[in-house]
Amino acid sequence: MSHQTEQDRTIGRREAIRRVTALLGGATLIGGTTLIAACNRERTATSAAGYGTFTSADIAWLDEVADTIVPTTATPGAKAAAVGHFMAVMVTDTYDPKDQQIFRAGMTQLEDAARKAHGADFLAATPAQRLALLETLDREQKAYQDAKKGSDPNHFFRMMKELTLVGYFTSEIGVTQAMRYRESPGRFDPCVPYTAGETIWASHA
Repeated sequence: MSHQTEQDRTIGRREAIRRVTALLGGATLIGGTTLIAACNRERTATSAAGYGTFTSADIAWLDEVADTIVPTTATPGAKAAAVGHFMAVMVTDTYDPKDQQIFRAGMTQLEDAARKAHGADFLAATPAQRLALLETLDREQKAYQDAKKGSDPNHFFRMMKELTLVGYFTSEIGVTQAMRYRESPGRFDPCVPYTAGETIWASHA
């Protein structure tokens, strides 16, 4: 979430991809039973008003949160990748009711925190205020996650951050612009020289 220099951005996104890889490998499941629950549910219909219980305004709000986490740099940010809609789909279709409640309550908590910190709604805050707010929440969620017991629920901002990273780095923009993409079928290269600062290859390249 730090955006000071191009090198910092590169390292930050590389770290993000590492985390996404860990997530997809099963080291952590967003919201607890996410992927397993998804297999047992009917797909929720999309409407012009939003998705599931998320209104179009909710999705636009989530887009702004995601875009603060992964902003536009040399490549488009999370809003361009429609990560807000991705979060709505994932929470609606794959989170269990308890985690859905935590996520939705977290949206309200984030708004309350914005008003308390900056006297303005999240959408009315400046980009710098939004970033400062999310960085504070990120420190809080890390401390909480490090201390929590196994059966304790995840912190809501952990859910938002992980969904943002998964949504972005599995989107067309993330795979083809933030990462280097080679359309399959391609040859198998087990060892590819890497120069520090280069963007990484997409996982299926």
